[in-house]
Amino acid sequence: MPKDLNENICEAKVFEHVYNTYSKDVHDFLYYKYGAQFNPKDKTQEAFIKLWNNCKKVSLSKAKSFLFTVANNMVLNDIKHQKVVLNHQKNVPKSHTNETPEFLLEQSQFYERYKQVLESLSEEQRVAFLLNKVEGKKHSEIADFLGVTKKVVEYRIYSAFNILKKELDGFKIK
Repeated sequence: MPKDLNENICEAKVFEHVYNTYSKDVHDFLYYKYGAQFNPKDKTQEAFIKLWNNCKKVSLSKAKSFLFTVANNMVLNDIKHQKVVLNHQKNVPKSHTNETPEFLLEQSQFYERYKQVLESLSEEQRVAFLLNKVEGKKHSEIADFLGVTKKVVEYRIYSAFNILKKELDGFKIK
């Protein structure tokens, strides 16, 4: 036992000895317990990486226990994650809506009309309006981007909004 206190896992030769001694055992443990689908080679490597990162905290006598525990926990975490993924995949999104066919038709017609009105705007108005309302940029950011003053950007957005309001019934933007 006194020899154990003198050997530090952070030393390369000691760590190499630990790796050569336990790597096959950890791999085989994971492979026999969980199978190949959970990548026992990768989990073994990750366990040794964690051992290296925690080498000052783990004594040589506890290294084997640490490696097996960490590797086992990694596989268990993967299993839990796969269960969550499977449960999420079981939830099939609704293929129906509560909207009537008339509403859906009106919505698509409104969208087409909206695109037409947007195309009829001047390029300056359209760019300023879309940067503000679609991309959520502030007036000062748009002004810097376009190389104009903030007032010019505000005017372009305001005039685009007025045209959209005039051309489209029920047009509102927050």
